[in-house]
Amino acid sequence: MHIVFLDASTLHSGELDLSPLQRHGTLTTYPVTPPDQVAQRIHDADIVITNKALMSAETIAHAPKLKLIVSCATGVNQIDLDAAKSHQVVVSNVAGYSTPSVAQHVFTFILNFATQIPQFNAESRNWPNFPTFTSLAHPCFDLSGKTLGIAGLGEIGAATAKIAQSFGMHVQVLAREGSSNQTLPELPRLEHALFFSSSDFVSLHCPLTPATEGMINKESLSLMKPTAFLVNTGRGPLIHEADLAEALNSGQIAGAGLDVLSTEPPAADNPLILCKHPQLSITPHTAWSTIEARTRLLAGVTKNIDSFVAGSPNNRIV
Repeated sequence: MHIVFLDASTLHSGELDLSPLQRHGTLTTYPVTPPDQVAQRIHDADIVITNKALMSAETIAHAPKLKLIVSCATGVNQIDLDAAKSHQVVVSNVAGYSTPSVAQHVFTFILNFATQIPQFNAESRNWPNFPTFTSLAHPCFDLSGKTLGIAGLGEIGAATAKIAQSFGMHVQVLAREGSSNQTLPELPRLEHALFFSSSDFVSLHCPLTPATEGMINKESLSLMKPTAFLVNTGRGPLIHEADLAEALNSGQIAGAGLDVLSTEPPAADNPLILCKHPQLSITPHTAWSTIEARTRLLAGVTKNIDSFVAGSPNNRIV
């Protein structure tokens, strides 16, 4: 079999061993693949691995040998699933590999807001000139007793909730119509207005759907405390970015920690890229990317290929 990895640089930069992917044939890897080169690169492929490289209906139609597409991620929105089904191409993904990594990243944001470590570190080389042994320039606060509101109580949301509880925080969940409430059922589920108005931190972990797109907007931000912080390690379009920038600049909320934006890489004129608020922290979609998470992801991709070749596809989406 011919296996093609269209954007291997999204998984590693040389530190991972990709040889297990070669168990069933030849492996061709590309660091990235522009959209206009996908069709050419997969024309003779039996198996395609993609993280963000688009597998459109037209592309799939022009790959006559294609049998399996493996998403090197949990999401499969880069793949035209209807086209894959019509061409009898199996699609699989990898779930759960990044849960500890993302939950850790959420709390890195939260702890930095509570301790002001980035701000103090930026000034620390001037410590010899301080008039006293310490600095109160950036007020800190305890997490114990504060309230974390979680929107989306899946695996990552639940892991984040457990970390919060270990810090003595109260945890509450945004009520969602149709939710079974089986995950951590002891946590209170609050309706929209009360959830946003009573949370000291709001952390987003919900999927991107028509109902959740733009859920953070002028209305929801107006409900939040001026001392509250927003954290998003979920999906960028959950936030109306111009509204958040305005809320930060006006003092409507105290700060935000973002690992995702609506377009990635973002445009230079993205309102959050332009925002200079001292309590806005942005990381370039790295919450998922610990070496352990990427090792688990590679193992999941390999297992999907192995199971497909064995005749019983694992983690099958289509």
